[in-house]
Amino acid sequence: MDNTVRTGTELVWSALGGDPALVDRVSFTGPAGLLPARLPVMDLARATVAACSLAAVERAGLPGPVRVDDGAVATAFVSERHLRVDGRAPVSFAPLSRFWRAADGWVRTHANYPHHREALLDALGVPAGSVEAVAAAIGARKAVDVETAVYAAGGLAVALRAPGEWAAHAQGRAVAARPLLTRERLDEAPPRRRTGRLRVLDLTRVIAGPVATRTLALLGADVLRIDPPGNPELPDQHADTDVGKRTAALDLDRRSDRRTFDALLDSADVLVTGYRPGALDRFDLDRPGLVTARLSAWGDYGPWSGRRGFDSLVQVATGIASLEGSAEEPGALPAQALDHGTGYLLAAAVLRSLTEQDRDGGTRLVRLALAQTGHWLTHALPRYEPERYLTESEGPLGRLRHALSPVAYEGGPAGWSRPPGVAGADAPAWLTN
Repeated sequence: MDNTVRTGTELVWSALGGDPALVDRVSFTGPAGLLPARLPVMDLARATVAACSLAAVERAGLPGPVRVDDGAVATAFVSERHLRVDGRAPVSFAPLSRFWRAADGWVRTHANYPHHREALLDALGVPAGSVEAVAAAIGARKAVDVETAVYAAGGLAVALRAPGEWAAHAQGRAVAARPLLTRERLDEAPPRRRTGRLRVLDLTRVIAGPVATRTLALLGADVLRIDPPGNPELPDQHADTDVGKRTAALDLDRRSDRRTFDALLDSADVLVTGYRPGALDRFDLDRPGLVTARLSAWGDYGPWSGRRGFDSLVQVATGIASLEGSAEEPGALPAQALDHGTGYLLAAAVLRSLTEQDRDGGTRLVRLALAQTGHWLTHALPRYEPERYLTESEGPLGRLRHALSPVAYEGGPAGWSRPPGVAGADAPAWLTN
């Protein structure tokens, strides 16, 4: 395992409270150069999958080893692109889910779901909903004004921010002050009595949460996903992320459905939620001895704690789209890596919580956020920065910036003894010393 890969895996495993010695069980293989980006996306992908695999091995009491294949990891991180339904390719983003030029910058919107599309159009005052009409409406406004108006209407839009702008933003400061994930033991309650398969109640949507519960299903859990009637998951996302699960529809505001749900929750071992913080509070989901995993876009702290969000929007707000773009336009990661990476982190956190609960008891709570994973990607993981390998020197040609030599060893030279001179100006003779 090279140092970069090992560092990422150790960081994740430490955040999960795992035994550091277990990292030695992990080995990596597969083709190189996958998920290319300016940020260390492949390192994030490897580390989160490795940690999830370690948590599964630990919980199963198996000795390992854990082998992580880069090809399998990279393919899984874009699983939605490889999906085919009777030969048909999936629809990833709706026409109004994209970058738009604002009067002073860029905005990204998310309008895959019908209610988010309607909120976007309502906020912009564009009843027709054509790409041209939306482009004109956004182009006439400042980016932050679009962001504010669309969120106020219940839609999703985020203004492009550079890394420094996000670092200075109140939500960016709140994210930076917190760890990659949090794990809590809330009380001394005994764990649920598990007599058969692990029971996981899945209240998540889109990618990150469903990836986590898809993974738990792979590992043998009985995963039951609940969605509200009339608002099912998008068909292609369901086909991609609900493999291994069962799905049902319940209206928790209807008394009979609520009784059914409460009975399911009372007999569950794990509850995974993926709605914005506070959205499910009225349903009183707390149960003694339960392992609860809460996933959100921005975290349950700071001024954006109550906002909805998706991977693509978090990339735009946190400076990732700026880092991956150019002077002409924003960019994006080669995969929805915040979604997929957080999904594997969530599954690992659930498995580690169950392992610790079996030993020590206690109701358990883990919390993760896409923005936290984004901060970890941009700040904690080692990444290639050319400036670290450049130097400057004065000489006959002026002030030069040039690359350091890659030939380096203990006791060796730190650099060249002389800068380049004017071409052809030296005497045709050897130095005397």
